[in-house]
Amino acid sequence: MMDLLETTFYGNSLEDWLIALAALILTVLVFQILKHFLKKRIDSFINKTKTTIDDYLLPVLHQTRFFFLVAIGIYIGSLFLALPESTQDWVDKLIRGVFFLQVGFWGTGLIVYFVNRQISQKIDQEAAEDATTIDALGLVFKIALWSIITLLILDNVGVKVNSLVTSLGIGGIAVALAVQNVLGDLFASLSIALDKPFVINDFIAVDEYAGTVEDIGLKSTRIRSLSGEEIVFSNADLLSSRIRNYRLLQERRVSFSVGVSYGTPAEKLTRIPAIMEEIINGLEQIRFSRAHLNEMGDFSLNYEVVYFVQDPSYDVYMDIRQEINLALYERFGEEGIEFAYPTQTVFLEK
Repeated sequence: MMDLLETTFYGNSLEDWLIALAALILTVLVFQILKHFLKKRIDSFINKTKTTIDDYLLPVLHQTRFFFLVAIGIYIGSLFLALPESTQDWVDKLIRGVFFLQVGFWGTGLIVYFVNRQISQKIDQEAAEDATTIDALGLVFKIALWSIITLLILDNVGVKVNSLVTSLGIGGIAVALAVQNVLGDLFASLSIALDKPFVINDFIAVDEYAGTVEDIGLKSTRIRSLSGEEIVFSNADLLSSRIRNYRLLQERRVSFSVGVSYGTPAEKLTRIPAIMEEIINGLEQIRFSRAHLNEMGDFSLNYEVVYFVQDPSYDVYMDIRQEINLALYERFGEEGIEFAYPTQTVFLEK
């Protein structure tokens, strides 16, 4: 048995390899147990403290990957072996590469936790614009983090990062030209998130299309139209269009015309503006502006009425418009004022 343990493999005895393997397994088991223990303890600890700093320990533990624990075990196990310099160098590179990857996962976990926390707070505060901005910045930070991690890993394995960055800069021009539409939509998405011409749940109109914003993606924005279908706009095209955002509407100006027949007596024509003002002022969430006999048409005397609805809701606007129309119909009936309709009078001479 002793002779077997003294058998040499790659410059180390079988006993040394078994000790190194035991150290690896023991290290992984200890760290796994420690990880689960800390998760339970930190959960109860976070609930007792009022500070938010310790809350970030939990996503760090959740993002601690099993391969990182194995890499630590390999490093500790290698301490019990006499490895050739070249082999030890590759082991060190492997450990550093795994460590860089783990840092990337830790950073991603912290960014996601911070972004989700801030978005929840902004939604509770009814600040959807800030929530959209924070979500976009979180994506930018994750891209920047993993770009740095990738460069560190490449540098670790001996790639000349400076030369690579230079070559990517030259080749990037050709790539940018090939995917300029995609990049245009990407930057437009960031512009929408930062400038906030609209946010999710806003009702907007673009040219002849109108609907509620459901999703703002990296390449496209999706709008649910009034008739129910989904309309997809590329972000670049959307920003180059004229966008009307009805969420930012403070009051809605409404102008409409009413025509009465030519046979209406002059004293009733004079009273019509006062009747319209009385009807409009009797309603809530509305501000009367003016009412005038605007023109003498082919078959009607046309009045123009202007008022302001002090609620941006389209449903409120339609409810008020309906009330005004019904009230006008009723009052004109009481006053004996006839609404005009297309007529033609023919005079015959003998």
